Amino acid sequence: MNYDKLKKEKLFKGKKFDVSRYHFNISNKKILHEIVEQNSASAVLAIENDCIIMVKQFRHPFDEVLEIPAGIKNNNETSLECAKRELLEETGYKGSNLKFLTRYYPFLGYNTQYIDCFLTTKLKKISEQKLDPDEFVTIEKIPIKKIISMKKNKKIVDSKTICSLMLYITKNNLKM
Repeated sequence: MNYDKLKKEKLFKGKKFDVSRYHFNISNKKILHEIVEQNSASAVLAIENDCIIMVKQFRHPFDEVLEIPAGIKNNNETSLECAKRELLEETGYKGSNLKFLTRYYPFLGYNTQYIDCFLTTKLKKISEQKLDPDEFVTIEKIPIKKIISMKKNKKIVDSKTICSLMLYITKNNLKM
């Protein structure tokens, strides 16, 4: 498919994301796409003694959501650095062997963000949480088998948690 990006116009500049309208010429047709532009993120599936370290936090419109530790990359920060930072800030744990699981694009077609997911099984509690002023996060350690059941029962709805969990289950031949 041949296409040309003709122009980009900024529609909104926000604290956490911007929105731009892109003008394209695709197969001799003028097409408009409105795209959310935001920094990408990292997430960590942290497993200690067959339990997954989850965080519970407010996520409108779902009220409280259980998810794996994650966050937006700072400028000039690698995905691995972000994953380590978020794990420490949200849980107080340090992972010593973070392994890359996957990169995926949760909003393909209208958002530039991707999420890099990591796994760690070597954890050490080294501090208390270091939350941002607008974060309200509690920590829960949940057995892997219970998390799988919670996913089946639609108690786990977060895409980065589901993606990381499914990859872990597949790579380790665990039963659903």
